Amino acid sequence: MNSSNRAQFEKLFRELFAPLCGFSMKYVRDLDEAKNLVHEAFVALWEKFESLPADTNYRSYLYTSVRNKSLNYLRDRKMHLSVETVEDHAVDNASDQLISNELEREITMAINSLPEKCRIIFEMSRFEELKYAEIADKLGLSVKTVEAQMSKALSILRRHLADFLSLLIFLLMP
Repeated sequence: MNSSNRAQFEKLFRELFAPLCGFSMKYVRDLDEAKNLVHEAFVALWEKFESLPADTNYRSYLYTSVRNKSLNYLRDRKMHLSVETVEDHAVDNASDQLISNELEREITMAINSLPEKCRIIFEMSRFEELKYAEIADKLGLSVKTVEAQMSKALSILRRHLADFLSLLIFLLMP
């Protein structure tokens, strides 16, 4: 690795190691394991550093890598838990209700963040259960426009809810 790339990598490491550990901790709840996962992500980046495109967003790359490594760690760890352990640590009804309320709040906020036209089309499709052709007729739009707006809405919602849903999936796994 040339000295310019090495300096860029070292700068990334100095700037992002601690925040990435905090990010991983939100998933794994174990500082030592979070540090290990962040180290793994940096090692993987180091091995690919020179082969990645010059316009790579390394920050985004690392956060995605750490998120995936954290979720994989949880998945693999979960596979090793006994049924008794899972039953002993089962979430009670009050916690389930809190999670449900938080999910509902996050979804509402995400839907409300959509551009108006996009939100209206999304709500007609999902809440009123109208087909794209019916929405197009009611709003005087083409079916292609409705499809494009739904695609845009789902993309925005996916981005808005990604971190919350990853954590929620982990919390709700039996």
